[in-house]
Amino acid sequence: MSRGLYFSVYIMSNFARTVFYTGVTNNLERRVREHRNNEGGVFTSKYKCHFLVYYKDYADINNAIAREKQLKNWQRKWKIELIRKENPDLKDLAGGWL
Repeated sequence: MSRGLYFSVYIMSNFARTVFYTGVTNNLERRVREHRNNEGGVFTSKYKCHFLVYYKDYADINNAIAREKQLKNWQRKWKIELIRKENPDLKDLAGGWL
C-alpha cells in the first residue's frame, strides 16, 4: 500500500485491547510490521501491541511530534474515546496491509 509522504501518529494495542502504545513514524506500514515482529521496542514486544487501532497523518513532522506528545500525556479514557471515534469496533486497521 502506498500512502505518500506523511508523518503518522499511531496507536497500537494488544489482542484484548487493554494496552495502548502511541508513536510517530514516517513509514506507518514498516513501523506496524516492526511492531508485529517484536522489533518495535521493549514495551510493544512485552505487551504484544501488534494491532493498529488508530492513526492520523500529518504533512509536517513538527505537528506530528507535538500530537504524539499530547496523546502520550492523555488519560487512558481519553485515548479510548479518540480511538472509538474513528474506529468504533477497535479493529486492526492494518489487517490487509501486510
